[in-house]
Amino acid sequence: MAAIHALRSFRAPTLALVHGGCFGGGVGMVAACDMAVASEDAVFALTETRWGITPAPVMPALVAALGPRALGRYALTAERFGAAEALRLGLIHVSCAAGALDAAVAPLIEGILMAAPEATAATKRLIRQCRGEAGPELLAALAAEGAARRRLPEAAEGLASFAEKRPPRWYPAADPGALPGALEE
Repeated sequence: MAAIHALRSFRAPTLALVHGGCFGGGVGMVAACDMAVASEDAVFALTETRWGITPAPVMPALVAALGPRALGRYALTAERFGAAEALRLGLIHVSCAAGALDAAVAPLIEGILMAAPEATAATKRLIRQCRGEAGPELLAALAAEGAARRRLPEAAEGLASFAEKRPPRWYPAADPGALPGALEE
C-alpha cells in the first residue's frame, strides 16, 4: 500500500487523530504514523479475516506498532478494541475525552514545530534503519499478496457476507446469535 509507505517514509512527523470507528486498513494507517492520538470513543478492529482477506499491505506497520503477539490476537479474531487497549498496546500514544482531540494533540504539534526540520527527518530515517523496516520491495510483494487474495472464492464470500450483513458460509453456528459479537461490524 503506497499510502503506508508514504506515511512511514515522509520526512516530517506524521500524526493520526482517531475518533469513532477505525477498521481494517485504517488501523494500518494509524500504525504507520509517527504519533497517534485517539478519543475515548474510538473503536479499532482488524477486520480483514472476516472478509476472507488479509491485512498483508499494512502488516509491517502493524507488527512494528503492536508486536506479533497482540497483532496475532486482533488480526486473527477481528475483535474490536477501544482506545484504552490501543494505548496499552502502543498503537496510540495518547487517549483523551471525546471531543478533546485538538487539546490532546496540541503539545505534540508544539514539540514537532520546535524541532529542527532536517534533524527530525534524519531522526526518522535512523529510526527506520534501526528498526529494520521493510523496504519498497517487501511492501510491493505484500500488496501483491493482498490483491491476489481478494480474487479468491473465500474473499468473494467474505466480502459478500459483509455487504449483505449475514454470516459467511464458513461460520459454524446455525444460529448467528450463538456467538456473542460474531456479526458486529
